[in-house]
Amino acid sequence: MDEEQARKKAKERVAELKGFYRHLAVYSIVNTILLVINLVNSPNHLWFYWPLLGWGIGIMSHGFKVFNLTSSLFKTWEDKKIKELTNKYQQEDETD
Repeated sequence: MDEEQARKKAKERVAELKGFYRHLAVYSIVNTILLVINLVNSPNHLWFYWPLLGWGIGIMSHGFKVFNLTSSLFKTWEDKKIKELTNKYQQEDETD
């Protein structure tokens, strides 16, 4: 990979990270405002956690994508499962 390609790839990665951190900041600010609104206007009926939860799922999936956690989690599971099934099938062959 030449310097220009590496720089382009680095810029794309920085843009992904920046997008995630911006998303996280907006999430934090908006949900803090919603919490205050909820506690001031209807402290006996708490509803702020619904947008917190829903949007939190979105933040979590965004983070998984940006930090490449999804593929590493599934890869670890996949490797373990392959090893487990390989051992199982080898033992079945030995008993036949």
